[in-house]
Amino acid sequence: MRWSSGLICCLLVLILAPMRLALAQSAPILDAARVLGLPASNNADLERFLRLNTPRAFAVGPNGAMGWQAGGGDAAFVEQRAIASCERRAGAGNCAVVLRDLAIVRPGREWAPAPPPANIGISSMAHDTVPDNRFIWWGPQQARGVLVFAHGRGERAGRGVGMDDSRGSQPQSWTRHFNNAGYDIWRFDRHPNSDETARAARWLRTDLAELRRRGYRHIIVAGQSRGGWNAMMVLDQPGLADVVIAIASAAHGRGADARNDPQWQQISQLEAILAAGQASSQARLAAANFRDDPYDAEPERRAALMRQYGQRFAGFLLIDRPEGLIGHSAGASSAFNARYGACLLNFATAARPPTNC
Repeated sequence: MRWSSGLICCLLVLILAPMRLALAQSAPILDAARVLGLPASNNADLERFLRLNTPRAFAVGPNGAMGWQAGGGDAAFVEQRAIASCERRAGAGNCAVVLRDLAIVRPGREWAPAPPPANIGISSMAHDTVPDNRFIWWGPQQARGVLVFAHGRGERAGRGVGMDDSRGSQPQSWTRHFNNAGYDIWRFDRHPNSDETARAARWLRTDLAELRRRGYRHIIVAGQSRGGWNAMMVLDQPGLADVVIAIASAAHGRGADARNDPQWQQISQLEAILAAGQASSQARLAAANFRDDPYDAEPERRAALMRQYGQRFAGFLLIDRPEGLIGHSAGASSAFNARYGACLLNFATAARPPTNC
């Protein structure tokens, strides 16, 4: 039987609607337009707002006036900008913040999610895998799954010799698509003085197995730079991750300044990781590479290698040097979130994962 695209879309709506309703009932902020009685003209901005990182604030005024801000400063700055944007439409003193970070703050409609339980993290002396409380907490039994995000390992800029401490940094905003769809978001934090590539991969393998033991049904491991490299490394053991998302993966320094492993080893070591990853052939692998990335030694060879091995996984998606997204940190941009966040969620969760975005 051949199914029309229209019929498939209708079936997906019928299947996903109860899931969306259940999520909205347990996290009213995801259904804020209805809960707050906001006009339909606010819907597009509200949906975009809910897919961005904190701090964030959404203000409304009379006659559909609204304004919002996400990031760009601290909580006070964000709130002031949201109100100022709204008041340009509604007049001074006519706007109030109704959404702040994860909470509904309109009087009479207040709601905030319960935080993750205390002491739930997985820790050693040099690393922590912990839920990020800037995301909605669902819990292993209610969540559709978990996304573990691994930060990069960058050199300090203008602060002398050493590595930057990225522990506690907020996962990239595209992960909001997963959180809003019912996934818990955990961070894989490592102490910069102990964050060696092989050691970090061992920690990550152990922690993913523990999260599976705790009841998470679907496990996604993602990361930026060295975090993305470590994410791919766990594929050598089947059953740890159902999906790997590697954003600008790297582990060999930049250009001629590489200190540990020269960049020319990058391709051969990447091939070894992908070959070992065939042990997890039932997993899905997505990767994003960007133009003018100084940590990408040979972008053409890297892309060719990933396409060669990627076809051996249950799903494979390569976002290869997209126009308008430049540099090693492009995956952290709101532009990447807007263009690829929904596609990455679809890749990770659809019965038939897409091969392009």
